Amino acid sequence: MSLRIAIAEDNYFLYKAIEEKISFFDDVSIKFHANNGAELIGKLEENHHIDVILMDIQMPVMDGIKATELVKNRYPHIKVIMLTVVDDDECVFKSIQAGANGYLLKEIDAEKLYKSIIEVTEGGAPMTPSIALKTLNLLRKPNFNLDKKEDLEEIKLTKRETEILVQLSKGLNYNAISENLIISPSTVRKHIENIYKKLQVHSKMEAVMKAQKRNLI
Repeated sequence: MSLRIAIAEDNYFLYKAIEEKISFFDDVSIKFHANNGAELIGKLEENHHIDVILMDIQMPVMDGIKATELVKNRYPHIKVIMLTVVDDDECVFKSIQAGANGYLLKEIDAEKLYKSIIEVTEGGAPMTPSIALKTLNLLRKPNFNLDKKEDLEEIKLTKRETEILVQLSKGLNYNAISENLIISPSTVRKHIENIYKKLQVHSKMEAVMKAQKRNLI
């Protein structure tokens, strides 16, 4: 059976280059291409029967690290390989934290890319040698932590905001929440805006994920 690939890459020429490399191999097929992380998540909602995502990091709207975190939470069966030109410590560390299964640089040749795709589906963690070395060095630093300062600050939600977050986590919409809590939909919307500001997120899913991660709900 052919391995099903999705590619998240905002640069059309780089996407075509990746497509060409994959075209040499009959047992790998590209199911779709997304120009950013948000578009990728949208397309996965329509078709999550994907084996491997080749993920760029620096993309508009939603970057590859945030997209990887969302993919791994929603579709843990999908393997994610970061395929990028970025090799700085912070991006490597945050990609691994987000759940990436591999990390390759875009200069990789077709044969190695193909072998890495096969390797990741077999449970491996393909990495460009220079990235593997960086990862080892990061692990050797006992206090290595690149969490943003604001992530360490305490987030205080009101009782009502917490109640709304709990309702959101159950997948309820504004109208259902307003009925359950006996408040107007516009009041629900206002509370959700405040929640977004406090959590520094831009979507319901991000809000729920961050709140759960910080044990707020």
